[in-house]
Amino acid sequence: MRTTTVSQLKMSLSAYLRQVKAGEEVVVTEHGRPIARLLPLTTPAAIPEHLRELEAQGLVKRGTKPLPANFWDLPRPADPSGSIRAALIREREEGR
Repeated sequence: MRTTTVSQLKMSLSAYLRQVKAGEEVVVTEHGRPIARLLPLTTPAAIPEHLRELEAQGLVKRGTKPLPANFWDLPRPADPSGSIRAALIREREEGR
């Protein structure tokens, strides 16, 4: 999440709108106090609430471009010890 003042927003509106289009949230302040929040428009049903919460917390970032056509054909990273799989299973069992 980015923060800007009203005067900075006026001077660089196009740049801030590009950031919002890319999925960023911009908080506008006046005399140090938040007065507005610029958010990208999305279809509410398109993004589950729990993912929006994670995004708001800065834990995930929404992609801005589509995946390449060959994405699913790319080689997966090596994990000979199985630590990634084990961590995923633990996370699922804990209900995170």
